[in-house]
Amino acid sequence: MTGKFEVYKDKAGEFRFRLKAGNNQIILTGEGYKSKSGCTKGIESVRKNAGNDSRFAVIQDKNGKFRFTLKAANGEVIGQSQSYASEMSCKKGIASVQKNSVDSQIIEISE
Repeated sequence: MTGKFEVYKDKAGEFRFRLKAGNNQIILTGEGYKSKSGCTKGIESVRKNAGNDSRFAVIQDKNGKFRFTLKAANGEVIGQSQSYASEMSCKKGIASVQKNSVDSQIIEISE
């Protein structure tokens, strides 16, 4: 199974995306965008930058959990992950984003 990008409108009326792996787990969420076209550009930025390991940053929070961010070439955060119990799991999440972002279809959903 391949992953998919889901585009939806949040409660504030902004467009957001989330990348789901083939097992339907959310592996990356994006920020809010004022327009659907802005959200689509965010997805294209994920596709463009996910293949570059240096665009990912692993962060350990104050509770000892790990998460990662994906940044564009200009340093702006494109997306972030959920929390992971271990750094190894977090790195597997990065690998999943790299694998699933390349040719995943974009699906619009209503929440």
